Amino acid sequence: MSDQNIIQTEYSEHLQKSFLDYAMSVIVARAFPDVRDGLKPVQRRTLYDMYELGVRYDRPYKKSARIVGDTMGKYHPHGDSSIYGALVVLAQDFKEGQALIDGHGNFGSIEGDGAAAMRYTEARLQKITQEAYLGDLDKDVVDFIPNYDETEKEPVVLPVRVPNLLINGSEGIGVGMVTSIPPHNLGECIDGVIAYMKNPDITNAEMMEYIPGPDFPTGGIIANKDELLSIYETGQGKIKVRGKVELEKAKGGKERLVITEIPYTMIGANIGKFLNDVASLVETRKTSDIVDITNQSSKEGIRIVLELKRGADVEALKNLLYKKTKLEDTFGVNMLAVADGKPETLSLVQIIRHHVNFQFDVNTRKYKTLLSKEMDKKEIQEGLIEACNVIDLIIEVLRGSKEVKQAKACLTEGITDGIAFKSKESEKMAKQLHFTQNQAQAILDMRLHRLVGLEIEALMADHNETLAKIAEYQDYLSNRASMAKHIMKELKAYKKEYERARRTEIDNLAEAVVEEKPIEVKDVVFLMDRFGYAKTIDLATYERNKEAADAENKYVFVCKNVGKICIFTDHGNMHSIKTLDLPFGKFRDKGVPIDNLSNYDSKQERFIYVCDLDAIAGQKMIFATKTAMIKQVDGTEFVASKRTIAATKLADDDLVLNVSPLTEGMTMVMRSAKEAFLRIACDTIPEKKKTAIGVRGMKLDAQDELQAVYFLTEGDNRVVEVKGKEVSLNRLHIGNRDTKGVKR
Repeated sequence: MSDQNIIQTEYSEHLQKSFLDYAMSVIVARAFPDVRDGLKPVQRRTLYDMYELGVRYDRPYKKSARIVGDTMGKYHPHGDSSIYGALVVLAQDFKEGQALIDGHGNFGSIEGDGAAAMRYTEARLQKITQEAYLGDLDKDVVDFIPNYDETEKEPVVLPVRVPNLLINGSEGIGVGMVTSIPPHNLGECIDGVIAYMKNPDITNAEMMEYIPGPDFPTGGIIANKDELLSIYETGQGKIKVRGKVELEKAKGGKERLVITEIPYTMIGANIGKFLNDVASLVETRKTSDIVDITNQSSKEGIRIVLELKRGADVEALKNLLYKKTKLEDTFGVNMLAVADGKPETLSLVQIIRHHVNFQFDVNTRKYKTLLSKEMDKKEIQEGLIEACNVIDLIIEVLRGSKEVKQAKACLTEGITDGIAFKSKESEKMAKQLHFTQNQAQAILDMRLHRLVGLEIEALMADHNETLAKIAEYQDYLSNRASMAKHIMKELKAYKKEYERARRTEIDNLAEAVVEEKPIEVKDVVFLMDRFGYAKTIDLATYERNKEAADAENKYVFVCKNVGKICIFTDHGNMHSIKTLDLPFGKFRDKGVPIDNLSNYDSKQERFIYVCDLDAIAGQKMIFATKTAMIKQVDGTEFVASKRTIAATKLADDDLVLNVSPLTEGMTMVMRSAKEAFLRIACDTIPEKKKTAIGVRGMKLDAQDELQAVYFLTEGDNRVVEVKGKEVSLNRLHIGNRDTKGVKR
């Protein structure tokens, strides 16, 4: 390789340029809509392909797979799932402000059900799409560029006649930026465009008289009306959307809350999450007013029914639903679109300004094309009219010519050489003919029936109509006011045909406030069996079943219902559970695995000690590990807000063997796997922080480890079996810490 082929460049500069090129490609060619037509490239290509395939609103549906395949093969060389996904969304009237595709078959539901496979569904264009989005493409109104393999042509932008970026909104994620534009009402957007055309200096506040705010297809209520002006001026902000709730009377004097409209952000899986959140509010005793919840939604609309108990506080329950569930949610607005080839965050008026400028460009190109065609038509018509006046002479020229070339030369330039005339006078008149080339060709192509009187009258009428059109088109092109008037007339026609009533209400609603009722503090009994199933019962129930409760459960103790339960594990962790999260009920209820209520994982670790946090907060806790590391820890160190903390530090391959609270005069017996015993006084164990490993409690032989730890109080006569013999632990001599002990 020669030196001339080596390009030396700074790596960081090359990387920066390459990344910026990639980012802009993603932003402009994939993720974000163009401000002119409000469409992303995949949407634009899908609609154009349907137009080219002839899948019109007044023609039969065509399989979605055919549309997707044709789009992918001609214009969009990406996965078929992205194309079909775009097609499906364009057909969903619960997502789009104005659906652009007429879907036939299963195109998904508002509750998150996916569309059927593309081989099953069919589609065609909506009437408005064909008229207002794809009309006039044959009139050179937009630029066309080669497709990815330069075998086809595709439009740079569609000649959309309505402000689609506002009507349908858009959501997209690019590299380092995101767009989120809410849908608006078509009729209101058209009114806003007309208002801007009448007053280009209109402010955003004045524009909001025509476009007061978003209009979500799911309805609902916008709760922060006063913040909309700031959002429309900056192009960024947050819109609070609430579902619509109605109160209905039920049998027996009961009432029910019926949710008939939902926030736009609840579409899909969030409806199921809302149902689960409501059920969770009941299970966690945040409310006792809800008796049952059912989802009765259908094609007719949303209907989620909450059955209430008699005497329920309806207003408090509404506030609870707004605060704790997705019934009130936030729609983040970032009105970012590709304008003049680069991404830009736009205000409401700026979006409309770009749209109006685009409309003037489209119409200017349209009427220049139409004017050119009418001028050509005028030329032909005038030639035919003049020909009818001298038709006898033209017939004589044609009969006297030996070939068409002679006749055409005579008609255009008056050349009579080689043409046989009946008289000198005819030849003299022929020399005065001066038709244009196009007129001469039209005369040569003219059929004799055009000489009938009525045909001549029709020709004159067509000529007058052509002159009127030329005057009209020239007026549009030379007079901006006339063009504006014409554009507004078209917009009013679209509004009249496709306008629908606003679905989303706009208001200033007070912040939902939830006054949580103080919980009555009382003693409960915690029960947990050896399998880790836990629950709480009241004291009276425990007293009636004390014998069975003590026999069937590994941990039984009294605690406060507003406290926390601590679980110490062999891995040195302490997991905490709010006592209120435990099921409270009957003695024979099974309970819930602690795995489900905490970070404890029974597959990875084993619980060593379970206790009430309040009970150990004023005590010292003794830790002992398998490698005989021991220490005291102040119980206050375990008071923490986190659900899981490190209760002690462990050396590699070490595990916690025992955790116990310290009592006065208590002694500790360590027993190794090789049957060595060491009894020490607990007050000789030093106090350490929970982050410390501790000190050695017993010297162990090689390959030996602690097998068990026993704690003795005064008068405690505990006996263990060693090799078939009984050993009384209270008879063991109290030795010194960090000694080998005695073997039995």
